[in-house]
Amino acid sequence: MECRSLVACKLLIQERATQIKTMKLSKTILAVLATSALSCGLFSQQAQATTINGTIQFAGTVAFNTHSLATASRVNTWFDMNGNAGFSSVAVGNTGDFSGIAAGTQATMAQPWTFNPSTPTPGLWSVGGFTFDLLSSTIVTQNASFLSITGTGVVSGNGFTPTAMDWSFTTQSSGGRMHTTFSFSANGTSVPDGGSAVALLGIALTGIEVLRRKLRIG
Repeated sequence: MECRSLVACKLLIQERATQIKTMKLSKTILAVLATSALSCGLFSQQAQATTINGTIQFAGTVAFNTHSLATASRVNTWFDMNGNAGFSSVAVGNTGDFSGIAAGTQATMAQPWTFNPSTPTPGLWSVGGFTFDLLSSTIVTQNASFLSITGTGVVSGNGFTPTAMDWSFTTQSSGGRMHTTFSFSANGTSVPDGGSAVALLGIALTGIEVLRRKLRIG
């Protein structure tokens, strides 16, 4: 477009100014989108890092709903190592995020707990800011002298992401008392893995490139 008159010159100047503003705006949009995409990737990685890891063990005694361990189907009452009803005692050997909970600490137990049939039990145990919600119970061995149960559940608390966990419960009859020990271990399966975060970031960056090309063509 040639500048053959004053009016034409003004129109040319206005057109060039508009093109420059559009280019600057396009770059600004791309910069914001790029920052958002990177933030999304970082957030996914941070979310993955908040799962609960480690093991925790408890000990104490229990009173079942029958006098024979072979026919028991429910824990009526839990007792900690000092005989306090409704509690168990944290045992030694805890690891990971549970390592700060001292041995001997009282854990609040939900009662009764019915394991046959399998019965979901919210708040089966709570200690140190953590709470375990039992989802399933499977009897592995049950006879007059020994009972072994395994299952799944979810641990939450202390700002962590709720984490799926495997658990086990064992008890044996000795001198007329049921001495119990049970343990729980985190498996960290409740959040996306690193591959998912990379995939999300890749999709975002692809979208930015498509938008950049459209802006360039326009």
